[in-house]
Amino acid sequence: MANGPKKSDYPKPMSFHVIVFWTGLFGGVFWGAIGFLAYYFNFTEIRPNVILEPWALGNWKNEWLGTIISIILIGILSIGAAFVYSIALKKLNGISLGLGYGIVLFLLVYFVLNPIFPGIKPFLDLNRDTVITTICLYLVYGLFIGYSINYEYQINHVEDNESAT
Repeated sequence: MANGPKKSDYPKPMSFHVIVFWTGLFGGVFWGAIGFLAYYFNFTEIRPNVILEPWALGNWKNEWLGTIISIILIGILSIGAAFVYSIALKKLNGISLGLGYGIVLFLLVYFVLNPIFPGIKPFLDLNRDTVITTICLYLVYGLFIGYSINYEYQINHVEDNESAT
């Protein structure tokens, strides 16, 4: 009779912090790319390149290289947003928390940080399509971050409880 695979034969699962890192990076890059597609198809007036405007000089930031660097930078900033969520809200269940987190991020960008970004008009001057599209993008981004982190926390919490007994 052959022995089955041992526990040491399987790869060690990623830690919770590594999962939060990858969730934030993927979420930022993916939803940043979706934001660019929304700009490309004229659903919004705001392209991801606005993140470079306060710091980068030259016209390259408005071309394809600037778009790629902007999406990667959004992914890097998203890692921080994912860790903030994991510190503050990981133990709480519910889809509404992720949606609320997306709304909080939207309000932070469009009302608090708006003066930093000259490429974003004041909120009341934005057209309706831009407002609806960006709110929806922030909602699904917050939902992705919130649900992914909460799910991984719950799975790790259950595994820790099972291994303790």
